[in-house]
Amino acid sequence: MTIRTRPRAGLAALAAVLITATALTGTARAAGDTRAAADGHEGTRRAIEAAVRAGVPGVAAEARDADGVWRTAVGVGDLGTGEARGARDRFRVGSITNTFVATVLLQMAAEKKLSLDDTVERHLPGVVTGNGNDGRTITVRRLLNHTSGLFDYLAEPAYYRKYVLGEGFLKHRYEPLTAGQRLDVALAHPPQFAPGARHAFSHTNDLLAALIVQKVGGTSYENEVRRRIIEPLGLKATSHPGAGTGLPRPSGRGYSKLFFDTQPDRIDDVTEFHGSQVWGDGDIVSGTRDLNRFFRALMRGRLLPPRQLAELKTTVVNPDLPISSYGLGIERLEMSCGETLWYHDGGTVGSLTFVATTEDGRHQLTFNYNGDWEVSQLLPTLNAEFCPTTSG
Repeated sequence: MTIRTRPRAGLAALAAVLITATALTGTARAAGDTRAAADGHEGTRRAIEAAVRAGVPGVAAEARDADGVWRTAVGVGDLGTGEARGARDRFRVGSITNTFVATVLLQMAAEKKLSLDDTVERHLPGVVTGNGNDGRTITVRRLLNHTSGLFDYLAEPAYYRKYVLGEGFLKHRYEPLTAGQRLDVALAHPPQFAPGARHAFSHTNDLLAALIVQKVGGTSYENEVRRRIIEPLGLKATSHPGAGTGLPRPSGRGYSKLFFDTQPDRIDDVTEFHGSQVWGDGDIVSGTRDLNRFFRALMRGRLLPPRQLAELKTTVVNPDLPISSYGLGIERLEMSCGETLWYHDGGTVGSLTFVATTEDGRHQLTFNYNGDWEVSQLLPTLNAEFCPTTSG
């Protein structure tokens, strides 16, 4: 599991929560819930409410299963006005963008436009070089399953302080960034390990993957995602911000504790920042309905032929969390009750999102926090939805 706002935030705590299958307590569903299948999601509702009690401003969620669609929202969407969180809010999905990009690359592989074993050098000649980095030894597959060894540009302390934390974020939030500027940050560092040696998540991999989509497709990565996934599936709430800085309506505000180390109680509105700062590896905007529809279609073979779907689900061990393993832009999670989920989480400034599906595509859950600092209820929420007999 790889929540990605502050590096490696809460991994050990999250693993402990899942393994112990924490029981949840709280109130019953509220009037704001949709009625379809609501009686089967009381535990999920309680876990979402617990997240708000723990400090998340608001949560939007949707589950889909054999009984229908259950949608809810709790908490506040705007701390300034007190406006409630909306169940149909749009939000930044962060690293769930990677699942879209990986799907496009696998479609291109099915069309013989590239091979997963092509090197980065073949498609982006001269881009990955210097300080021991070598695009000739890194394949498309190694980008997608994060075994390339490339340094994560977001883990560079100077970059993080400038664009993610405190006064740096407030000063530079509207500053456009190119993919090349972010790659320069990563490639100024030597590799973390030899390509293929192990798994370690790096935003640099996903940025390069988006650039390969553009090179092979001969158009923007946004256009490829739109025509291959968004339009065929009718994902009306899903878009790319481009050079925009805000969110399309309906949406709540996004909040962060930018000064968590010196002013732990301070909460800043971070809704607006330049979309180019997360281009290719975290820029997609979507909603709970669209993400559930995307993951359902993906697992049920609507987007990929059987061979490429099998490639997507071929995983490598995640050394940070043994109960989770990483495929191609998607992760596999073994729940305490024995259920296997395919999921991705996404963290960006002001937003945390989780989307999960059963392997047969019959049951999905997506939920979003409009705050990026509280993670204790992420796995209890999954446990309540997919393992209700063990979650209390």
